[in-house]
Amino acid sequence: MTMGLAAHGRAPYKAEPLPMSDTLALTLDLMARNSVTPADGGCQQVMMDRLAAAGFAVEPLRYGVVDNFWAKRGSGGPVFCFAGHTDVVPTGPLEEWKSDPFQPSVRDGVLYGRGAADMKSGLAAMVTACEAFVLERPRHHGTIAFLITSDEEGPSVDGTKRVVETLKARGERIDWCVVGEPSSERTIGDTIKIGRRGSLSGRLTVHGVQGHIAYPQLAENPVHSFAPALAELTSRVWDEGNEHFQPTSFQVSNFNAGTGAPNVIPGELKARFNLRYSPVQTLDGLRGTVEGILKKHGVRYTLEWYVSGEPFFTAPAELSQAATLAIRAETGSAPKLSTGGGTSDGRFIAPMGAQVVELGVVNATIHKVNECVRVAEIDALHRIYLGVLRSLLTAAP
Repeated sequence: MTMGLAAHGRAPYKAEPLPMSDTLALTLDLMARNSVTPADGGCQQVMMDRLAAAGFAVEPLRYGVVDNFWAKRGSGGPVFCFAGHTDVVPTGPLEEWKSDPFQPSVRDGVLYGRGAADMKSGLAAMVTACEAFVLERPRHHGTIAFLITSDEEGPSVDGTKRVVETLKARGERIDWCVVGEPSSERTIGDTIKIGRRGSLSGRLTVHGVQGHIAYPQLAENPVHSFAPALAELTSRVWDEGNEHFQPTSFQVSNFNAGTGAPNVIPGELKARFNLRYSPVQTLDGLRGTVEGILKKHGVRYTLEWYVSGEPFFTAPAELSQAATLAIRAETGSAPKLSTGGGTSDGRFIAPMGAQVVELGVVNATIHKVNECVRVAEIDALHRIYLGVLRSLLTAAP
């Protein structure tokens, strides 16, 4: 069975008659809105309208071209926050998609389209779980909050990072935060993230002397001078990680040298590299080690450093326990607690002193052509989120 939406969300969803949960319907609405980063495509307005109707005070926060919002319901602590992003990555080659990436399609119980897993199904599950919970507990304990951005897949400068800075300046806090990133690996709820490694990138230029390839004694080949250092950097065992984190890794992402002519020794080499590092390392230590290896091998270079995020870790406590209980109630199994994978906006929220977990659908197709999620997972995630809210905020005020 196939269901379609007008491209870019400009027409309402029209489905063949079939049972459809409110969470799936909202997912389809959000997915039909073209929100390639940093665009929001109207997704946040849909969410804000739903939350306002459920009694949330909603505050749009736009920085530059980035849309964000902060919404709250209730008062006092603890403050439980759902965090996520409405932006998606570009589609990639359209001819490789089996259906329009912004016309969500359900085939054999699987929902296809950009944002299906990362992370519009998660956003929908957050909203509908909160709607159900406040109907059950209109005078719930503490505060429920939403922190939503359209700058997670992009530079991540004017999104969650800026909102957190605003909240800190106002003296606001977050105690517990569920980030709706697709954390599951094979089945819904089999994995939740309780931390992430840090990300340190370098933009390296190796300087040489251009010359005729037949007269190498009159030139200096930057490829040759960098090769021994590169071999050491890539073969180095940086650390063993620890009980919660994988070892630090070094990877080259871009490498370029040469003029295109077969008889010219290049005058410079440019490379981009990244270190995903565990908390057993420090930024200063990593920078010092890399530059020490370059100097050891006599490389003439300039190097610019970029920090995408520092590592964070949430020791198992109330939030991960509540998530584990909710997952066990839904699936019959307890999740694995992991710190693997890339970075997330949790890196900006954790320094507020918040317990942070990432909990969402299966991540096997995120950022890929024909991104998809099983429809059953979407409704299961709604129930898991509802279970977390019940566990943490049911106490009488």
